[in-house]
This record gives sequence, structure tokens and C-alpha cells, in this order.
Amino acid sequence: MKKLVVWGASGHAMVVADIVRLRGEYDIVGFLDDVTEGRNGEEFFGLPVFSGRDSLAMLCGQGVRHAIVAFGNCPARLKVAEYLRAQGLELVTAVHPSAVVARDVVIGEGTVVAAGAVINPGVHVGANVIINTSASVDHECTIEDGAHICPGVRLAGRVAVGEGAWIGIGSSIIDRVRIGAGSFIGAGSVVVGDIPDNALAYGVPAKIRKRIE
Repeated sequence: MKKLVVWGASGHAMVVADIVRLRGEYDIVGFLDDVTEGRNGEEFFGLPVFSGRDSLAMLCGQGVRHAIVAFGNCPARLKVAEYLRAQGLELVTAVHPSAVVARDVVIGEGTVVAAGAVINPGVHVGANVIINTSASVDHECTIEDGAHICPGVRLAGRVAVGEGAWIGIGSSIIDRVRIGAGSFIGAGSVVVGDIPDNALAYGVPAKIRKRIE
């Protein structure tokens, strides 16, 4: 099988690695952590942890040509994905076998669709998106690059989620609402109107609490 490295070595990386293993298309050689010092050679989820970007060059020299980014920070995930592409690696998409994805759904490279997620017809999902456990994305939604749809989120029809936006666990978004790029929606919120770019909003109904610099 083709060799793959997972960039990230925490809880979400375990989830992503499990999806990759279940799909049976890639051989995971290990995890890369360039944030936490002293983890080089540590075992994590049954595989070694490599530290630093120099380790990536070493892995490429050993025949690794595929990667997936597996951590939650949306802006950082987009930057790492761009770096990996610049190094000539191919970003793979990981869709859990239990996810329900309509035939016409478009999913960008590097995106993760976790267990129990449902994506209905007419949806366009960008690159390096996370659609997490048991999230529901209804018809004709658009989710732009690097967004994170957290576990249990419900998006009604024709919702638009901007680049790098974070929709907190258990939140619900009514139909035809736009969530602006870089915005955060707090856990358990009910969003009934558009949220501008770079805003923090939460509550039932959700209200804008502050702008994010």
C-alpha cells in the first residue's frame, strides 16, 4: 500500500488514523508533531511520532508521498496543508465507512468525514475540512476550505460556512444562513441569522459577542 504520514499526534489524529486504517488504502508510517518538544521516537496509537519538519524530509526520502493533516486548529491546518503541497506530497481524503455521503457531493483534498456523519445531495465541501462525528450537513450547503463542523452539528439546507470557520459541538444552523470566514460558533448554539467574518457568536439564539482580531 501507499505510505502515508499523519501530521498531528493528539486525539483527533487518533480518529483520523482509525478512518485511514478502516479504509485500507494507505499504510500509515507514523505521526508528525512539530509543536510538542521531546516526542521524537515516542509511540502513539501504535506508531512512532516524528518531530520537526526535518523528519518530513526524511520520510519523503523513504518513499512517503501522501499525508493528511489531523488537528483541529483551522488556520494552522490550512497553513500545514499548503506546506505539504509545496513539498510535493498529495493530501488524501478520509471518509469513515459509516458516513452517509450522497453521490453528487464534492469533497476537497485533505478533508476528514468522521463516523456517523451525513452529507446530503448538492453539498460542496472544500479542502482540509473536518466534518466530525455524527454531524449532519443538509442539501446544497457549501463548506469552504479549512472549516470545522464539530460533532453533532446540524446544518439545514443551503447553509454557507466560510473558510476556517468553527461550528461548535451540538450547534444548529437554520437554512440559508451564512457563517463568515474565521468565525467561531459556541457549543450548543442555535444560529438563526448570518454571522459576519471573524466573529465569536454563541447562545440560543446565537448573538455576536465580539470580533476576532
